[in-house]
Amino acid sequence: MNIGDVASRSGLPAKTIRYYEEIGLIQPDRTANGYRSFCEADLHKLAFLGRLRALGFSIEDCRTLMALYEDEARASADVKQVAQQHLERIEAKIQDLEAVRATLSELVDSCAGDSRPDCPILKNLSGD
Repeated sequence: MNIGDVASRSGLPAKTIRYYEEIGLIQPDRTANGYRSFCEADLHKLAFLGRLRALGFSIEDCRTLMALYEDEARASADVKQVAQQHLERIEAKIQDLEAVRATLSELVDSCAGDSRPDCPILKNLSGD
C-alpha cells in the first residue's frame, strides 16, 4: 500500500504518518524508487496509534505502548501502569477544568451584562 492508501484506511492524515515514521514509531519499507510501501501490519500499527492518540496518550506513551504491544513476553501490569498514569493525568486535568469552570461561572454571574461600562469580569481578571 502507498501512503495515500494507508492514510485512507487508517483514518490518519499522510502528514501524521510521515511524522510517525520520522520519530520512529513505524518503519515502512521503501521501494526501489524510494516510495514508502506499507503492509497490513503497518496499517494495524497506525490504527493502534490513532486510537492511542484519540485517547490523549502522549507520543512517549504511544512509544511505550507500541513496544509493549509488540513484546509477546510483556506483563499486562506494565500496560496497566501506563494507562493508569494517563488516567490520573486526565483526572487532574478534569479537576483543573472544574475549578476554571467554577471561577468563570462566578465571574459571569457577577456581571450585569448591560450597556454600562462597569464590568466585574474585567475588573477581576485585571486584578483591580
